[in-house]
Amino acid sequence: MENKVAVTALAALAHESRLSVFRLLVEAGPQGLPAGEISTRLELPRSSLSFHLKELSHAGLVRAEQRSRFVIYSADFAAMNTLIGFLTENCCGGESCSPASALACAPTEGESP
Repeated sequence: MENKVAVTALAALAHESRLSVFRLLVEAGPQGLPAGEISTRLELPRSSLSFHLKELSHAGLVRAEQRSRFVIYSADFAAMNTLIGFLTENCCGGESCSPASALACAPTEGESP
């Protein structure tokens, strides 16, 4: 993944409403959700939701599929995993990031993260 693509994806997620939409779509799984249900669950006006879905779609994080008279939105899990892989590819100096290494990096009790 190129830096520019990662920056675009991260910028799209760097908004509270878009992050909430994306997390809801991840929770919904591959079957996705119609825009009306997303709007209702997140209590977002449909006009605002439309803007946020467009931004997430342009960043490659969300897909839209016409089903009957509805447009169903779903998270692009391949894009999400590519972004996560990009962010963690040099983690732990190139060593495997096992639970033991995660514990080694975790703050101790009373220490700030």
